[in-house]
Amino acid sequence: MSADSPVEMDDPEREKFLGTGGTGVISLSSAADDPPHSVPVSYGYDATEATFYFRLATGADGSKGELDDRPVSFVTTGETDGWRSVVARGRLEDVESEGIATETLAGLDRVDIPLVDIFHRPLREIEFGFYRLVPDELTARVESKTDS
Repeated sequence: MSADSPVEMDDPEREKFLGTGGTGVISLSSAADDPPHSVPVSYGYDATEATFYFRLATGADGSKGELDDRPVSFVTTGETDGWRSVVARGRLEDVESEGIATETLAGLDRVDIPLVDIFHRPLREIEFGFYRLVPDELTARVESKTDS
């Protein structure tokens, strides 16, 4: 590893940092000329399957567009014993998709998706859908403790 390489968390460190859920930012792919659509979200993390679960507002405003099979990146950061971050990349899957229902139910039993209210109206008026992300790529970095 070169001196310029990031310091990676090992699997147990990553799992401890992610816990069973928290908050972060999901960035959804968009047209080549447009920036990604990025929004703060809460997540659940199933360490057994290394899978993220999201409860995403889907509603009539359509600002996110179609979500199933959409390329995304998800980032969560924090400062627990130094700065840490996890970046997951892959495609969203609607948890109601055929073929993943059984493993999704088991995964949802192992996570805790925090309820975070960032909307301008009561949550009972918002339409939500559950999606999962089985990362194609998962990086977990930790702050290096070097002298300046």
